[in-house]
Amino acid sequence: MLTEETIRKGHPKIMTSSSSSNSIIFSFVAFLLLVSSFSTTVVSEHTLKGSSQNLPANQTFRPKQELLKLKKIRSYLKKINKPAVKTIQSPDGDLIDCVLSHLQPAFDHPQLKGMKPLEPPKRPKGNDTMNEMAESLQLWTVSGELCPEGTVPIRRTTEKDILRTSSFRRFGRKIRRGVRHDTLSNDHEHAVAFVNGDQYYGAKASINVWTPRVTDQYEFSLSQLWVISGTFGNDLNTIEAGWQVSPELYGDNYPRFFTYWTTDAYQATGCYNLLCSGFVQTNNRIAMGAAISPRSNVNGRQFDIGIMIWKDPKHGHWWLEFGSGLLVGYWPDFLFSHLRKHASMIQFGGEIVNSRSMGYHTSTQMGSGHFADEGFGKASYFRNLQVVDWDNNLIPLSNLHLLADHPNCYDIRAGKNNVWGNYFYYGGPGRNSRCP
Repeated sequence: MLTEETIRKGHPKIMTSSSSSNSIIFSFVAFLLLVSSFSTTVVSEHTLKGSSQNLPANQTFRPKQELLKLKKIRSYLKKINKPAVKTIQSPDGDLIDCVLSHLQPAFDHPQLKGMKPLEPPKRPKGNDTMNEMAESLQLWTVSGELCPEGTVPIRRTTEKDILRTSSFRRFGRKIRRGVRHDTLSNDHEHAVAFVNGDQYYGAKASINVWTPRVTDQYEFSLSQLWVISGTFGNDLNTIEAGWQVSPELYGDNYPRFFTYWTTDAYQATGCYNLLCSGFVQTNNRIAMGAAISPRSNVNGRQFDIGIMIWKDPKHGHWWLEFGSGLLVGYWPDFLFSHLRKHASMIQFGGEIVNSRSMGYHTSTQMGSGHFADEGFGKASYFRNLQVVDWDNNLIPLSNLHLLADHPNCYDIRAGKNNVWGNYFYYGGPGRNSRCP
């Protein structure tokens, strides 16, 4: 059972993670340990610089093969990078292309060809602005320059982005491996809160934004919410959104707004952001995969982003809202099998990859890099956790469960009050005296 204790009068109830959490979440975490967020792969080929001395010692210089590879990459880039009516240079080096809405990657999908984005849906009832703190948006917009109406901003993909991965055929997708059921022996580690056992039609939370240290190029740190349905076999459906630091995917250590979806347990469907056809973007102010700014500082000002995902009761599509009411777009319902109906689990929290590349536990941080009991201003948080019910109402969570699968490295504590509703602190530094 989860433990619960009451502390001083006027303070919220606090819950701490327990090893006896619901077995279903262990199944999902075991699955995630190998298939969720497997953007972490080992680069087997280096960028060709015209000289065999730049190649690894065990790799032969093969100009024909390298030229063929570059030809394939450039063909892929031509397909994924759509013609822009305007390009904005972000301070972090990103190029944001303003692409006509009907030319975005989504409309390469056979079932979307020739269609146009839908009009905004009816938002869930009770979707009021919740005690907004300083809101974090995106670095590319700081100059005040935006994409014109009728276009969508898309982060341009480069050769360098693809060459950082082991296979450009899997670029922008999570890598699936065989599922282990021993959650303590794998390289993905979590500190999460979840609800299950009901039918869910969406979820909402405000997520504190930090810049956690990621100590290995092929590790990552993310904070997100998951909308989940299906079994944890080949038919798993998920919709995911939040922020992540992923040097492999983005080439830097900025926290970036991201989304992901799959309908077959990360095998052949789905992708990050707009790196495949599927998600239909409707907003000209938010770029998926772009850096978030500003970020929180220890004992300083705190920033968070609002994320809401919900199922439009009229058309059945899953919509995404970012910040204070900015509709980003939607995942068409035909992309999914189980999620065509509803979700069976909602999960919130953090995840890191521990590659043990140095032979011991990684120092990659989760959240802010501070443990949950350090509280506001130090530990990262999720606040105002809600779910959407069958009648399109946002409601508080009931029967919230917690799980930290490596609590000496990263932990979680939850509570409830009248200002933040359901909330939790989570995270940690990774390697320390109790996490060798």
